[in-house]
Amino acid sequence: MSKEPAKRELKQERSARTRVDILEAAITLFAKRGFLATTMADLARAIRMTPGALYWHFPTKEDLLLAAIEELHQRYLSGFVDLLDEHRGLSAREQLQAFTRGTHSFLGQHREYGIFFGMLAAEAADSNERVAEAIREKLGLYAKVLGGILRHGQKTGEFRQDVDTELAAHGVFGGYLGALMYQNLFRATLDYDSMAASLDRLLMDGALVRKAP
Repeated sequence: MSKEPAKRELKQERSARTRVDILEAAITLFAKRGFLATTMADLARAIRMTPGALYWHFPTKEDLLLAAIEELHQRYLSGFVDLLDEHRGLSAREQLQAFTRGTHSFLGQHREYGIFFGMLAAEAADSNERVAEAIREKLGLYAKVLGGILRHGQKTGEFRQDVDTELAAHGVFGGYLGALMYQNLFRATLDYDSMAASLDRLLMDGALVRKAP
């Protein structure tokens, strides 16, 4: 490889790494302060970057938020590759257990990701329709997958028939984000993993399970 193409490739790699660093810092800062109260200047100071350099990567705060949403979406999906491969061989209950376990693991290891989504959803609903729609699209996709698992369980007789699967799926994801925000408030006395495990037991052994006649 000649020197010029090699330099271009190195520059592109550095730019990609910088972009990821910016997104990570933005997610953490927005989770702590909310996106309405956080300016691009605040973010530039937090990551020790000039505003001009930050704007080169993301021309507007909205562009940055949309990129952060997509980045977290891809990270979340990457944790379900194995589940999707094994999907047909699992019972509905096993699929649901794997789904909730993967979601709780993702949120438990990266609490700021879930808080970012929750904060962004609350603020964007009345202030930025484009950002709100991006969040609705991602959460709607997750709810669709979960709803499919619930419908499968109804067909196999594993789950109750009197549950609206679409509403239940949205309720579960709303519960995930709400529980994380709630636990963050009580983080000195409440452990997220224990709280999530309790929610799983309620879901798997109470709310959805089909009772014996």
